[in-house]
Amino acid sequence: MNYQEWELSVPRSITDDVLWKVQVYRLALFAAEIGWQDVTKLLQDKRTVQVVDQLYRALGSISANIAEGYSRGSSKDRARFYEYALGSARESRDWYYKARHVLGETVTTHRLEWLAKIIRLLLKMVLDQRQQILKEETVNYELPEE
Repeated sequence: MNYQEWELSVPRSITDDVLWKVQVYRLALFAAEIGWQDVTKLLQDKRTVQVVDQLYRALGSISANIAEGYSRGSSKDRARFYEYALGSARESRDWYYKARHVLGETVTTHRLEWLAKIIRLLLKMVLDQRQQILKEETVNYELPEE
C-alpha cells in the first residue's frame, strides 16, 4: 500500500478532524499503518521477536503524541508533546535499523526516509512552539524625559 491509497482509505471520522490538516500527523499515522506489516514479518523470525513490541509501540506513539500536543492550549505544553513524538520517531528509526537484516534493505531504507521526514517536521514544530514561549516583546521601561 502506498501513501496515496492509504490516505483515501482513512475513515471520515479521522479526516474530518482539523488535526488531519497537520501533515506530520498524517505521515505518522501512515508510519504506524505500514509498521503493522513490518512487525508481522518480524514476528516470523525468532531473532527479531523482541523488537516487535518496541517498534510498534514507538510507531504508534508518534501520532498519539502529536494529537495530544495539538490539543494543548499553551505553546509550552504543545512543544513538550511534540518532543515526545520526536523521541518516538527517533526510537522507531533505531528499531528499524536493528531489524534491517530481516526486513531487507529496500523496506528499511523506505522506513528510515519516512521517519526522517517526520523528524524534520517535528524539529521545526518544536522550535516554532519554543520560540513562542521564549519570544519577548520589546518594551521601553524608561520614563519619558520632561
